[in-house]
Amino acid sequence: MSHSTNQSWGGRFSEPTDAFVARFTASVDFDQRMARHDIQGSIAHATMLAQVGVLTDEERDAIIGGLKEIEQEIAAGEFEWSVDLEDVHMNIEARLTAKIGITGKKLHTGRSRNDQVATDIRLYMRDEIDAVAEEMARLRSGLIELAEREADTIMPGFTHLQTAQPVTFGHHLLAWHEMLARDHERLLDCRKRVNVLPLGAAALAGTTYPIDRHLTAELLGFDRPAENSLDAVSDRDFAIEFTAFASLLLMHMSRMSEELVLWTSAQFDFIDLPDRFCTGSSIMPQKKNPDVPELVRGKTGRVYGHLIGLLTLMKSQPLAYNKDNQEDKEPLFDTLDTVKGCLRAFADMIPAIESKSESMREAARGGFSTATDLADYLVRKGVAFRDAHEIVGQSVAFGIQLRKDLSEMSLAELKQFSDAIEEDVFEVLTLEGSVAARNHIGGTAPDQVRAAAQRAREALKALAAGGQS
Repeated sequence: MSHSTNQSWGGRFSEPTDAFVARFTASVDFDQRMARHDIQGSIAHATMLAQVGVLTDEERDAIIGGLKEIEQEIAAGEFEWSVDLEDVHMNIEARLTAKIGITGKKLHTGRSRNDQVATDIRLYMRDEIDAVAEEMARLRSGLIELAEREADTIMPGFTHLQTAQPVTFGHHLLAWHEMLARDHERLLDCRKRVNVLPLGAAALAGTTYPIDRHLTAELLGFDRPAENSLDAVSDRDFAIEFTAFASLLLMHMSRMSEELVLWTSAQFDFIDLPDRFCTGSSIMPQKKNPDVPELVRGKTGRVYGHLIGLLTLMKSQPLAYNKDNQEDKEPLFDTLDTVKGCLRAFADMIPAIESKSESMREAARGGFSTATDLADYLVRKGVAFRDAHEIVGQSVAFGIQLRKDLSEMSLAELKQFSDAIEEDVFEVLTLEGSVAARNHIGGTAPDQVRAAAQRAREALKALAAGGQS
């Protein structure tokens, strides 16, 4: 083998790789973030090889000792990464061989870079999913606490961005929480499919060595080894599934962001965000811009793009491994970084939101938000719902002409549309009466909001406990 060809595979090559091609095909610039997991997998692999008699105990100990020293070098920033060695795996293996000699070359017995990288990325993702889950739990906890504080704060509920019916701010916040609760469940469910061991599949067909894949899975904390060697090295469903989860999460956070941006505007003036989550204008001194929610809303697009990119990457690949799969890491890594950043920003910001209850209440008073309550009142008085709907519609039209809300009309003005309307009508036309009347599970009544918040807290605690088991 020529000394100028790659030492891991250059035996059959008569000339070195073109310098540009070497840089073009190398992945070490971005996959070195998996170094700790590569070492973790290699230690388990060496342990298993010694257990089945492929390595001696002395060789195992030399390999593990060398790998731990390399891990310390990397952590200290003393490790020299080489593009010529292509990826994180060969950089670490070359350094190991330089440290302990020919024994270092025995580490790769019974495995391939194909199953090695598939294992590394699953180990890496498993840790990252756990970190994402922690941030999701922190954000959900903050939302629940804020919802409890705002259980009595009345605001307008909207459909088509038009005032519909009164709700409470706490109820609205728990709607956000429901979105995140579904996302959290999806994340932990995705983790189950990440936690499958590819190592032992080798290049694509397994290995002739007497390996013990169940032992390796146990050492690395995987639930089980992958069943099929071809699928094990070529499967990237777990990466796509995580990115699909991330797309749904960012879609939900983008919807939340849109409302935060609207509510901080002078036109709504429903909430105030602390200054530390906002920026100003270089020319307009009065401006306070909600940059955090705007950026989260904007970052949603890049995560969507990564999902489509990964789906496209995999759609035409024949079994088993193809070099295309090197392109899975950058979109996956960026998705992870983006999700963690967005969650951290929201988990810090949401509990610090200050509601402007008077502005919310004033907005809820407009737009005839208790019209449905009047219709329900008439039904309870024996009027058919379709007739009640017509009566209230006429009352609203009259109110528009007078520039009066239903609650501001006199009894005489209301009775001209139906004799069924009596003095007690004003009890249902108040904002407090409207939200309190919806006193059922999932309803807007403040007591229901507080009960829902408590259930959400208990469900979050149970989910977190289940995710750690």
